[in-house]
Amino acid sequence: MTNVRVAGVGLTHFGEHPERTTRDLFAEAGTTALDDAGIDRDAVEGVYYGNFMGEVAEHQGHQGPLAAEALGLDVPATRFESACASSGVAVREAVKNVRNGEADVLLVGGAERMTNLPTSETTEGLAIAADDLYEVRAGLTFPGAYALMADAYFQEFGGSREDLAHVAVKNHANAVGNEHAQYQKEISVEDALDSPTVAEPLHLFDACPITDGASALVLVSEDYAEEHGLDASVAVTGTGQGGDKMALQDRESLCRTPAAGDAADEALGEAGLDTGDIDVAEVHDCFTIAEVLALEGMGFYESGEAIAAARNGETTRDGHLPVNLSGGLKAKGHPVGATGGSQLVELTKLLRGDHHNSDAVPDAGVGLAHNAGGTVASVTVHVLEEVEA
Repeated sequence: MTNVRVAGVGLTHFGEHPERTTRDLFAEAGTTALDDAGIDRDAVEGVYYGNFMGEVAEHQGHQGPLAAEALGLDVPATRFESACASSGVAVREAVKNVRNGEADVLLVGGAERMTNLPTSETTEGLAIAADDLYEVRAGLTFPGAYALMADAYFQEFGGSREDLAHVAVKNHANAVGNEHAQYQKEISVEDALDSPTVAEPLHLFDACPITDGASALVLVSEDYAEEHGLDASVAVTGTGQGGDKMALQDRESLCRTPAAGDAADEALGEAGLDTGDIDVAEVHDCFTIAEVLALEGMGFYESGEAIAAARNGETTRDGHLPVNLSGGLKAKGHPVGATGGSQLVELTKLLRGDHHNSDAVPDAGVGLAHNAGGTVASVTVHVLEEVEA
């Protein structure tokens, strides 16, 4: 089994691009990734593309071939849909196919267009990632679902809205200087606490924004990188996936995410590492409580302990485990189909040393990406390591 190297990465700006299509956005990110890798288009053997709500936002399904065509590629192309984990799943499948020798060069990532719709329609479109029969028809949306999870957490373990505000403050601070981020501005704890209610106990600054954008990576086999003299100093050494019941009422607990634990155990096991070996992490913080649940679900903290991590400075840029140095979904933005891929782009840059926050982790050699779909019914985790190019 061959190791998988990240040869190149690319992102668009995350934000409002209502006049641009997903294929256009993906073409920009993909072209940047190919240029970064120094690989010609004719070397690419396939495209793995994540997208969630193309049918809703653009009345367009079957987007895989369109993504390849937009990049000028005449290769097999497949769209992967797993809600907010769509490109995380796409990356996982690409990694497995390079590992098993089916391909030497794959282009993987995702894109989403959301701001062309009214907020109400986007919210309704995102809600189809929940259980339609038992949740959506009852009026549940994801702000409401995560509010239920936050309230259950507070009841079982304690914590407060101020603890969540520190998560938002941290991630907004991390986004300052990120040219790809939707919000490159700091906020205060008071700003977060005083922001309008979305669904108690979650307020506006507890939620990620509606975002357009695209991400892309060029994955190559280790042999290909060596044969072609590529500067590919980051490897994907572990990949894992977990699942859980779709509807919240069917789960044993509203404030635990076992799917994250399963995915992390698999990815870390493949890499021969444990949580103590991770230097920096990008986790799925669609809402501030989601970052807390992710850190506990993967075993970085015991249940009930991660709620104070940001407040205590443990997950800030100068803490012992910097989390979401990109700004996270919270400030960088969340173009759903692109998010999982964008996390690996950010980690690759951090490990290579060309990230806007690289000075915070100058000795980082191992990163972890956690990408969740729905209310964490789908999860992928990837481990990236710095290796010799």
